[in-house]
Amino acid sequence: MPEFVPLAERIADALLESDPVTALYAGDHRFDDRLPDLSATAVEGRIAMLRDAADALSGIDADGLDAEDQADHAILSAQVERRLFELTDVREHEWNPLEHNPGPLLHGLLSRPFAPPAQRLESLRGRLAALPDALATARAVLRDVPRVHAETAAGQFAGTAGLIRDEVPVLLAQEPGLRATVEPVAQASLAALAEFGGWLRQRLESGEPGRDPRLGRHLWEARLWHTLDTELPASEVLSRARANLDRVGAELRTLAAELVGGPADDDTVRRALDTIAGQHPDNTTIVGLAKGTMDEATEFVRAHDVVSLVDDPCVIEEMPEFARGVAVAYCDPPGPLETADVPTFYCIAPAPSDWPAERVRSFYREYNNEMIRNLTVHEAMPGHFLQLAHARRFRGSSPVRALGSSGPFVEGWAVYAEEMMAGLGFGGPAVRLQQLKMQLRMSLNAIIDQLVHCDELPEAEAMALMTGRGFQEEGEAAGKWRRALLTSTQLSTYFVGYTEVAAIAAARPFGATPRAWHDAMLAHGSPPPRHLRTLLGV
Repeated sequence: MPEFVPLAERIADALLESDPVTALYAGDHRFDDRLPDLSATAVEGRIAMLRDAADALSGIDADGLDAEDQADHAILSAQVERRLFELTDVREHEWNPLEHNPGPLLHGLLSRPFAPPAQRLESLRGRLAALPDALATARAVLRDVPRVHAETAAGQFAGTAGLIRDEVPVLLAQEPGLRATVEPVAQASLAALAEFGGWLRQRLESGEPGRDPRLGRHLWEARLWHTLDTELPASEVLSRARANLDRVGAELRTLAAELVGGPADDDTVRRALDTIAGQHPDNTTIVGLAKGTMDEATEFVRAHDVVSLVDDPCVIEEMPEFARGVAVAYCDPPGPLETADVPTFYCIAPAPSDWPAERVRSFYREYNNEMIRNLTVHEAMPGHFLQLAHARRFRGSSPVRALGSSGPFVEGWAVYAEEMMAGLGFGGPAVRLQQLKMQLRMSLNAIIDQLVHCDELPEAEAMALMTGRGFQEEGEAAGKWRRALLTSTQLSTYFVGYTEVAAIAAARPFGATPRAWHDAMLAHGSPPPRHLRTLLGV
């Protein structure tokens, strides 16, 4: 019988080598000069490798392992099975052009000084040289592209071209001797991106709708099972999300009545939200506001002894163009295998410059000052930035946790952090009002995610749900509708993860301080909550 740790190391190496995107987010720089090969032959090779890995893992006697290795065996097995499912059943690389965007892989080399400029430029040269062939492969394998994916990809690929035009010369200025080898491949990559952009525009101008972006119940439920790594069935997720929507809605109506007076009804909620919607940033101040709220949140966490802080750097900046069009903000940390002292990026997108004034006004009514405070709690402190910094400090017997980060745990902790901070008084009643509104959004995310892909929920009904029950601005609701079509099952991770993480937090042993228990929750990487429960003895 094979030993688990050497086998896990071999499988982890195979996963990293076969997919530069996995290596990027893990922080492994051995494959920094490569782009993913999504040709039919290469994909079949990955499928064969994953099947071999699944067979080998099934031959391990997991009952004979210690608790940490048992968790790693289950996590790695689930990772392998999920990747197999994605490549054989969903096959997103054959219809979603966003899967072919090289922007994140280029940005990873340009943005973080993990190595001297000359080394990063050499890797960058390799990726830029591979880009024309990668985009030719994309055109060869993509078919029946959904219109919403083509529209979003057109903007993101233009942003990738802008990244090459604007940032490559900045890095080359530090090593001008490499211009002769890097600039020609940069120009060739820009030409290939322009050609690919033209190909996308042709598809859009043809008027063909492409395939329906909805997965359908069978495929969506299967993907949900892999995404959540829990035994919770889709019907139960929907039932619990609807119950939470009712519970939080009642709580929000009560708080609104306390704040502005009047009956505890929806009109009072809207009046209360209106009182804070008028105080908001704009495109020139939103990043500065996020930086200020980061300082506030960090001081609050320290003063209330919520969880142990770290001294890792966090850079708050405007979201790069190549990443826009899906979410308003994200946290981009160094990978768990990263050895250099490099920052986490908390990125936030201003309103697009081509939006009409009314849509921009709606956007900033939604992302008002108090919402930005709550958003910073989620994305940074003590949400994603702090949790992922703790996760990077975990050292297991193999690199499994570095590859097996659980979306439900990561998002669940961040939503739990919002509730915890608001409950302790961060930002006062106004932030509590926004946090409850975000709880409604989280519940609606799970509801709409499922109804869109499984029950063909019409756009008008989804918009009515979000602007009515969720009190969302029209622009925010429209963006979430697009996100539900662009993604599937990810929107359910917030609600399911929150319920599981909050339950673990509530199981704090007698005598343990909140800080000690939170530290214990964050001390095992980012495992699926069901494994964390076992590791903590809950």
